[in-house]
Amino acid sequence: MLTIALLICSNIFMTFAWYGHLKFPNAPLWQVVLISWGIAFFEYLLMVPANRWGYGQFTGAQLKTIQEIVTLTVFAGFAVFWLGETLKWNHLAAFACLVGAAFFMFWE
Repeated sequence: MLTIALLICSNIFMTFAWYGHLKFPNAPLWQVVLISWGIAFFEYLLMVPANRWGYGQFTGAQLKTIQEIVTLTVFAGFAVFWLGETLKWNHLAAFACLVGAAFFMFWE
């Protein structure tokens, strides 16, 4: 469970590092890049231990699958609450397909 919690926290940092600047289109690019790198540093501080400690409990492919589902879940909330976008039925359908893919990844 620690691995998943760390992945969730790291993804929050990652999402803000990669997409948070979209809310500020007039900010200079150099400034956005430096701030994004600073935020991404904290993402790495969480992501690397999550993968290191999770490997063995999960396979590499399972860790990546968890990562992708966490990423999309965090991004969906980010898109709604930070960017003011709305989720549509096709977003939910795509997410359901990924959950189906995860089912097969963990099926042994």
